Amino acid sequence: MISIRNIDYDIAGKAILRDVSLDMPKHGVTALIGPNGAGKSTLLSLIARLLPLQHGRVTVDGHDIATCDTAALARILAILPQIQDAAPRLSVSDLVAFGRYPHSRGRLTDQDGAIIDAALAAFQLTDLRNRALDTLSGGQRQNALLAMIFAQGTDYLLLDEPLNNLDIAASRRLMAQLRGLADEQGRTVVIVLHDINYALAYADHLVVLAEGRVAAMGNPEEVVTDDLINRIYGTDAAVINHNNRRIVDVGP
Repeated sequence: MISIRNIDYDIAGKAILRDVSLDMPKHGVTALIGPNGAGKSTLLSLIARLLPLQHGRVTVDGHDIATCDTAALARILAILPQIQDAAPRLSVSDLVAFGRYPHSRGRLTDQDGAIIDAALAAFQLTDLRNRALDTLSGGQRQNALLAMIFAQGTDYLLLDEPLNNLDIAASRRLMAQLRGLADEQGRTVVIVLHDINYALAYADHLVVLAEGRVAAMGNPEEVVTDDLINRIYGTDAAVINHNNRRIVDVGP
């Protein structure tokens, strides 16, 4: 479980997060949603220790992320941030191999090689394994980054808007893969999403942030209502039932 208590975070004197306390259950998919500037990416970065805590506490399976050894933390959780700076001339397979570093410390074993091959196959990259990153499309590059954190083999995967640069088919395929990781391997996926319908379709647990605070959380089908859409997003899009599923109708 990811336990977050009393998180405050400021940037240049501006409040980004205020008094955020919540638990993200172990196993399954937790989606973070909310309008731009709500603090979703900041919260994810604090959990992964990409940003230093200013106030409050975060634990992952009881490990205090403020004091946990870096190598140990990298074997517990992996993160795909919004902005990535992988070397453009790096090959796809070399990038994915970085995911094994917390385990192999750069000395890849046959087992590491098998895991890398499986990650390449899972993200349709086997035929592209020797291509440089700067020769890939945006979607292919995103898949390579996803394969890297998949290969890291952690119980927790933190993904910040991973559907960026993916078309609808690739987005559905990725969300199905993440759902499968949770259901079949018992992994815990925490994902920042802008499209609420993906959260409704694939997430077990929903956290809604607005103006740096937790506005709602719980079962997605119970949390996402007409009132929430109006209150949080300032729009009157309706939540409807379609083929026994709840969706947000974005039509006129």
